[in-house]
Amino acid sequence: MQKNSIYEGAVEALGTDGEGIIKSEGTTAFVPFCLVGERVKFKALKVNGNIAYGKLEEVLTPAYSRVNPPCPVFGKCGGCAIQHMDYAEQLVFKRQTVQNSLFKIGGVSFNVGDTVPCESQYRYRNKLALPIGEINGETVCGFYSLHSHRIVPVKDCLIQSEWAKTVIAAIENFAKAKHISGYNEQTRKGILRRVVVREVKGKYIFALVTTKIIDVSYLLKELEKSFEDFTFLLNVNAAQNNVIFSKEWRICRGNGYFEAEDCNIKYKAGANTFLQINDNVRAKLYARVLEEAEEGAAALDLYSGGGMLTAMLAKKCGLAYGVEIVEEASRCADELKAANGLEEKMFNICGKVEENIDKVFSLTLGKRRIIVCDPPRKGMERSVVKAIVQSGADKIILVSCNPSTLARDLGLLTGTLEDINGALFKMGGENGIYKIESITPFDMFPQTKHVETLAVLSKKV
Repeated sequence: MQKNSIYEGAVEALGTDGEGIIKSEGTTAFVPFCLVGERVKFKALKVNGNIAYGKLEEVLTPAYSRVNPPCPVFGKCGGCAIQHMDYAEQLVFKRQTVQNSLFKIGGVSFNVGDTVPCESQYRYRNKLALPIGEINGETVCGFYSLHSHRIVPVKDCLIQSEWAKTVIAAIENFAKAKHISGYNEQTRKGILRRVVVREVKGKYIFALVTTKIIDVSYLLKELEKSFEDFTFLLNVNAAQNNVIFSKEWRICRGNGYFEAEDCNIKYKAGANTFLQINDNVRAKLYARVLEEAEEGAAALDLYSGGGMLTAMLAKKCGLAYGVEIVEEASRCADELKAANGLEEKMFNICGKVEENIDKVFSLTLGKRRIIVCDPPRKGMERSVVKAIVQSGADKIILVSCNPSTLARDLGLLTGTLEDINGALFKMGGENGIYKIESITPFDMFPQTKHVETLAVLSKKV
């Protein structure tokens, strides 16, 4: 296969990013925006031995599941990779992604359950995070194109809530009226870097990231035309990196946070508060977690963040410990505990996860012990997996946003993988002390390749 040449082939399968897998002339080509069973023409953009990466040129024979993407920047923006796939097929694709990752990466053979759907395939996100830049002298909001920091300008986003287009218009009107430029990552010039908006039960938290302090009174008036209950923060970040927020905050309107209640838990939400971006699927996911957490047990919530799930577990089980290494998040968890009257049921520990599992379990002798773990995208550190195995917990409930790292962690917990001097080896059987009871994907992110997964394991008797 030659670079920049046009080829024709049949799509045999989909990769984990939703790209079509096509075998042609002894080469396996990965081509985005294809569907299984289609015959397509594609251009080879990169060829490395018997692996190629291509660009879809024409669909010669479309699949029954192909639909017309409604977004005008689909294929340019790096967000929605499978908007050309009907929703029923998206759910199947995500289940297969989890299933294939488990087997290929973790050596785990388990029948994954059907993907739990989202009630709204569009307009489901409660959080907007947009880079602001400059194109041809004009300040624009948009999303990054795939594998780059090149901004694709947008006036709306169909997976965001309806208010997203109002926010974009307000930012661009503000920039134009006050002659304020967007930030250029190459030249390091410009003022407006990013806008982040969170909706919490009909209330809004706005955070504008700039390279210096600016007057935002015009922007506030623009927002007040459409939003009533909102707080506004200015974050000054002149650092030459990709970190969204600096530590320099200024409150320009309101208190800088909102008090809210979800799943019978009162909490404070700010610009930096972590909450799942899909209210509908989050409720389904957390409800399933609580179903698995028995009353009277002692629950240990690892990577507990601001303590929302720890508090829910405390109410259900009667006793829950949260372990979180970030001091600010642990302080928020203590505030949440007090706000919900959980002083005798909820205990927060600031420290490394692997160093506190045995300490907590030494305080819960005689109780059935459950570990709930929702790690970052990179999954659990090997030391955490080892500490969990050594703890002898009766049940493990894992929540993961990355099928690849979930497969690795499950392989280590069930013994289908073994870590030997930092290298992973497939063992050809389940040799661990835990067995998988269920694995369920949740479609937290419709139209994208991403999937949230809940795995439940029990200790072998």
